[in-house]
Amino acid sequence: MLVTRLIPASIPEMRNCLLTACWTLTLASSGHADTPADLAKQIAIIQAVEPEGVGNRNAAAAFQVLSRSGASSLLPLLSAIEASNPIARNWLRASIEVIVERQIASGDPLPLDALRNFLKDRDQSPAARRLTFELMLSIEREATERMIPSFIDDPSNELRRDAVTQIIAQGKRQMAGSMEAAAQSYRQALDAARDVDQIQEIAKAFKEMDLEIDLPRHFGFLTDWKVVGPFHNLERAGFAEKFAPENGIDLKATYEGKEAEVKWQSLSTMDPYGKVDLNKPYGKLKEVTAYAYHQFDSGMAREAELRLGCKNAWKIWLNGKLVFGRDEYHRGQRIDQYKMPIELLKGPNTILVKLCQNEQKQDWTVQWEFQLRVCDATGAAILATNRGVSKATQE
Repeated sequence: MLVTRLIPASIPEMRNCLLTACWTLTLASSGHADTPADLAKQIAIIQAVEPEGVGNRNAAAAFQVLSRSGASSLLPLLSAIEASNPIARNWLRASIEVIVERQIASGDPLPLDALRNFLKDRDQSPAARRLTFELMLSIEREATERMIPSFIDDPSNELRRDAVTQIIAQGKRQMAGSMEAAAQSYRQALDAARDVDQIQEIAKAFKEMDLEIDLPRHFGFLTDWKVVGPFHNLERAGFAEKFAPENGIDLKATYEGKEAEVKWQSLSTMDPYGKVDLNKPYGKLKEVTAYAYHQFDSGMAREAELRLGCKNAWKIWLNGKLVFGRDEYHRGQRIDQYKMPIELLKGPNTILVKLCQNEQKQDWTVQWEFQLRVCDATGAAILATNRGVSKATQE
């Protein structure tokens, strides 16, 4: 029975008490999802929640229903994660965790075989499989930990990371005894690693062992470019203005630049993380625009990703078609800052990058650079058939 204070201190407080009472009664009478149709209905309510929080009240009610459901609802809830936005995923995760905790506390069985099979199924959502892994750790830790080595080539980077962590730890232990064994472990970790922090840790170990590592090649950074500029970016108008290179690439052409005629020139980077610095050929200019061009020869037609790091305004074209752009400046730069799905053609593919520098003159606005790599959806490098030998230095 619901009990509330009988005499609220004020009218607003009375209203709040009534709302609370109605809301609690609604939850108390909501029951649980007994049938697949009921379950699907409650999941759909949660998936309808919007990023701004619209629909959260209905989602909270659906959560109450789902959290009282039985263990048979776990697999449908896990499967629903892939098609859900981040807020909905939080509601679904909370429902799943409540069900599991209740089953464990009451001693009721959980569908362990089904959960194991879901975790092993690489076609399932990476986020759902990661949650399943964490649940399995809480239920049967030792058996679940024995699965970690099998994640070494997993398409889920979150699961792969655990396997790489184990190999890195193995390499650290081996360095006290056999450098050869340690080097073998670190090479295995490098081949499997997709997360930048792990790759950097491995690179540091390579350096300590006096071993070479080609980081640009490992990441798939594009290091050899043709660049042309500077064109103007007065009052930041250059981002929208269509300069000559956007009409077609002619590496022998000359164009009217900001202050004089400009032509294409070669620019290569030796930075281990593929940073292409336009201040090197042009100086530390302001209110300017430049273009960088690269031909990427692919051995096959395939899906891929362009991953860019840049703190300037930019646009990217692939084979003459605009992929994406951002008209903002100096908000930080990091590896894989922007991820763009693309379709590579078999043979030559043209990549054109437009990079704008604004009028700000503070020290932290000097950078006029980018880093771009080609990889698959897991972050594994896709190397062009016309890629040259990297001259990058390890840092």
